[in-house]
Amino acid sequence: MTETTVVHLMRHGEVHNPAGVLYGRIPDYHLSELGRAMADRVAEHVKNRDIVHLVSSPLERAQETMEPIAATFGLTPDIDERVIEAANLFEGKKFGVGDGALKNPSAWWLLRNPVKPSWGEPYQQIVRRMRDGIETARQKAAGHEALIVSHQLPIWIVRSAIEGRRLWHDPRKRQCSLASVTSFTFHGESIVSVGYSEPAKDLLPVKNPKKFVGGA
Repeated sequence: MTETTVVHLMRHGEVHNPAGVLYGRIPDYHLSELGRAMADRVAEHVKNRDIVHLVSSPLERAQETMEPIAATFGLTPDIDERVIEAANLFEGKKFGVGDGALKNPSAWWLLRNPVKPSWGEPYQQIVRRMRDGIETARQKAAGHEALIVSHQLPIWIVRSAIEGRRLWHDPRKRQCSLASVTSFTFHGESIVSVGYSEPAKDLLPVKNPKKFVGGA
């Protein structure tokens, strides 16, 4: 009989980022109070799941999101570099035309190739490392469930690859809100379904459609 395994990819909660910069992989960016409430909400949401294995990105915001989940299940999460945020050449800057990095024409060259993309880690590289991380989690949770706390772009890119969508996209249209959970169900080694939920939907801050900040 083929065993069924579920691997959940959770995006971390809201980050304290008063300067509104693209923080990416920069260290020392922590959850806000709202972000901690989001993490608590997801821990409550998944407490009755058959989760036997936990994995976190090494960044602080991911590990802090994982804390209440780890406490709920009494598990120690693995720290996995393969599920870290994507590298980005705009890290540490505000990303916008009027008040951000794009007001300087010298930055426009970085946007020359949205397909690769030219301003950061190649999408195909993100897919490879995320799929490797997911596969390791599947193996360790075989017949049960695993939960990985990662970041918006890596989660959306690997989901897009799995569902057969092009990898270059409008960041504002990603279905991967703060503290959301994207779930891959495997029969044996094959993914048979993809699910998506927003346990902390009512806690989400109002979006400003003109800006894209943070690190996801």
